[in-house]
Amino acid sequence: MTDENKKNKNTKLFLHLKKWLEKAVLDYGMIEEGDRILIGVSGGADSLALLDLLDSPMLFIPKFSFIAVNIDMGFDQTYKTYEILEGYFQGNNYTYIMEKTDIGNLAHSDINKKNPCFLCSRLRRKRIFEIADAEGCNKIAFAHHRDDIIETLLINMFYGREISTMMPNQSIFGGKLHIIRPLVYLQEELIKKYSKERQFPILKNECPTSNTSKRIYIKKLLDGLEKDNKEIRDNIYKAMSHVKPDYLLPQKKK
Repeated sequence: MTDENKKNKNTKLFLHLKKWLEKAVLDYGMIEEGDRILIGVSGGADSLALLDLLDSPMLFIPKFSFIAVNIDMGFDQTYKTYEILEGYFQGNNYTYIMEKTDIGNLAHSDINKKNPCFLCSRLRRKRIFEIADAEGCNKIAFAHHRDDIIETLLINMFYGREISTMMPNQSIFGGKLHIIRPLVYLQEELIKKYSKERQFPILKNECPTSNTSKRIYIKKLLDGLEKDNKEIRDNIYKAMSHVKPDYLLPQKKK
């Protein structure tokens, strides 16, 4: 962290976000002493906010180390966004790994027209898992926030025919790795506001389906419902912790 970075981290918004990030980490046991964390940085506002917040003196969280990792999907063939993000990493003295790939174009090719998002995410995560293993990381931090958790629940219900969502602290590979989501308590609106306050570099999402995905559809649907009930998102989020199994349909016997 640069000295200039430290000076700017004393705003009311920063303190609010930091408080709820640390609470989430403690509530779900996300970080332990000596952890080495791979922070996935796409270049969007959410991931840059996560990196920025974790690169701050912690009040209650044990000491840990981290490395920032970016997997460029290959949509921008000029790699302008790649260069901007690398300059940001270097300017803030981050330890980082960046890779140029063709994952995005492969996922959107003619042989995979039906579900490009699934393949894109799967291949990107596979590479992240490989880097985590090579770098000795036992935790992977993603910047999914409160709104992502809500939207994923509805996506899985509408299109996956199941009631499930992202977990704040998820064990994978038999406990060898954990995926953690420190922004799980934070609203997308506040994170975006913080990114503007911190003047993070604005990196355009070049994905051709970024504006037509199922997640965008769900987001717009919730926006519409909130016009009549501002507590819609809050109610859905709280409902995930108030499940009544006795009032759900039992599984059919095979």
